[in-house]
Amino acid sequence: MIAPIILFVYNRPSHTRKTLQALERAKMASDSELFIFADGAKDSDTIARVNEVRTILREPWVFKNITIIEREKNWGLAENIIDGVTKIISEYGRAIVLEDDLEISMYGLRYFNDALEKYADNNKVMEISGYMFPIKDSDKLHETFFFRVANSWGWATWDRAWKHFNADIEMLTAHFTKEDIRRFSIDYSENFWKQVREFKAGKINSWAIRWYLSIFNQGGLVLYPQRSMIQNIGTDGSGTHSDRDNAYRVELSDTPIRIFTDKIEEDRQAYNAIKYFFQHRKGSLLQRAIRYLQKITK
Repeated sequence: MIAPIILFVYNRPSHTRKTLQALERAKMASDSELFIFADGAKDSDTIARVNEVRTILREPWVFKNITIIEREKNWGLAENIIDGVTKIISEYGRAIVLEDDLEISMYGLRYFNDALEKYADNNKVMEISGYMFPIKDSDKLHETFFFRVANSWGWATWDRAWKHFNADIEMLTAHFTKEDIRRFSIDYSENFWKQVREFKAGKINSWAIRWYLSIFNQGGLVLYPQRSMIQNIGTDGSGTHSDRDNAYRVELSDTPIRIFTDKIEEDRQAYNAIKYFFQHRKGSLLQRAIRYLQKITK
């Protein structure tokens, strides 16, 4: 079975075009069904760009079939994704999920489909991540491995796993102890728990942190590739939920994944390598100061 692709777009025409061009070049694209959820304009300033995106969607892209769902109002990213994924995955049983600022490798769809098939019946495996962090000495890792953190930059899952998604963050965190917080935040190396607090305070509306919490509470695992199948081209400050940040830039894999691990447990070597990346991704104090100045003066 070839999994349907779900693409979420909004008001970035150039990013949307690049995302679709890369997706169209990927092997298996012409055999894949594509469902595009186009969010509605938030205000009068975004109407023109939203319409430009919708015009791009109607160009003759080469997929097995394209279904475009145009929101009449602005749903926002979180509600758009939750609703779209739920509808498609309940019908097809599995899906590949992309957003309008993600460039996929030529072998990305093959990777997702192979992994979805291999781990289809293993309830411990709850997500397939397409993105891989630009860690030091990544060539020393296994070709694929498991890590606890859910990733939102190009991913895939099954209906059996998505059924555990819980939108109620209070319910998701009611039982959390200090030890749970430490494990959830990878020994406090990343700001995942800060995102939880910000969500509760109404400062952000993240579906992704709730998806990670849902997986974490089930003791689930996420498959990662040694070489990234996804490049985030939206870390240029153009996105609603992202600032300019080059720390996550990667080289897209130009070779297919051949070995899918049979070791259904978190890879300790990968855990330590990603933790080190989290701890050092912001660089020295001087580098942080330079980035801050660039941000406020751009």
